[in-house]
Amino acid sequence: MPHAPHCHTAHANWLSQAIALIEADYLRSADTHLIPLPLPAFARQGIDLYLKDESTHPTGSLKHRLARSLFLYALCNGWVHEGSTIVEASSGSTAVSEAYFARLLGLPFVAVMTRGTSPEKIAKIAFYGGKCHLVDTAPEVYACAKELAQQSGGHYMDQFTYAERATDWRGNNNIAQSMFSQMARERHPIPRWVVVGAGTGGTSATIGRYIRYQRYATQVCVPDPVGSVFGAYHRHGDASITGPGSRIEGIGRPRVEASFIRTLVDRMLEVPNVDSVAAMRELSTLLGRKVGPSTGTNFIGMLTLALEMQQRGEQGSILSLLCDAGERYLPTYHHPQWVTDTLGDCQAAQEWVRAGIGGA
Repeated sequence: MPHAPHCHTAHANWLSQAIALIEADYLRSADTHLIPLPLPAFARQGIDLYLKDESTHPTGSLKHRLARSLFLYALCNGWVHEGSTIVEASSGSTAVSEAYFARLLGLPFVAVMTRGTSPEKIAKIAFYGGKCHLVDTAPEVYACAKELAQQSGGHYMDQFTYAERATDWRGNNNIAQSMFSQMARERHPIPRWVVVGAGTGGTSATIGRYIRYQRYATQVCVPDPVGSVFGAYHRHGDASITGPGSRIEGIGRPRVEASFIRTLVDRMLEVPNVDSVAAMRELSTLLGRKVGPSTGTNFIGMLTLALEMQQRGEQGSILSLLCDAGERYLPTYHHPQWVTDTLGDCQAAQEWVRAGIGGA
């Protein structure tokens, strides 16, 4: 039965107002900073490292960009209406950002996540008015989120499917365009490498496509935690593989996600969990503030590539992301006993990272 004209008009008005609210929020937000890392041993040999600080978004992480894109994508596709319950499968940061935008639009929000998600992230979701539905294992989140959305008559945002589709990869102030614009006056303005972890794969896809579209001689490296299937998928192309999943919150997956486009990734590195935590600690000391574990994974990738360039006598720049602030992980990844009990001893890994920072 066709919708009555007044119903169509009411929805069109609400949709227009919803998009306007998101766009106004975007205009109130400045771009994130590009931070040069003070690593003299590399700089003397013409190798410069940079981190784009995504922790300065209103919701404190890289996922703020994704959540904004997902909401606009869902609204413009006609999937979200006034009063729709928004449901997401998320290990935390995406859910925090989506809860923020759901509150902005006056919509209920439910995040489906594993019980091991950091309490700080759960508290932040609640701060923005969202609810958390906890499950035991990572593979359970998908079906549970879909079921909850069906039961409520709402919309399952499904970041793992739509992350790479929702962002305009050609530009429009996406993260790739921002990074390259901020590099314009640097010693090596066109990076040799961009290093980015993969949770959905949306960021590596956006950056990879933008690089090709702009015809830059830049390559994309994805450092992937042990337990994630992305590395094996990149090597063999078997999308049916599954694994235990990652112990580094926010990146790595137990299954191949639709948004991870392997042909846009030039290189993958498997990173042990203790290496990620060790790099997180050393980078926190270097910057004078705490960063999260996925940023530690990125830093391992940066150091690995920088050492290889150094050994070959190459010069150039390496860019990566500071994904979120470490304060979200004080009881977990920044708690020494939790790390020892959960992931193991990081001492040897920290010594390697320190040596790497020194250019050894």
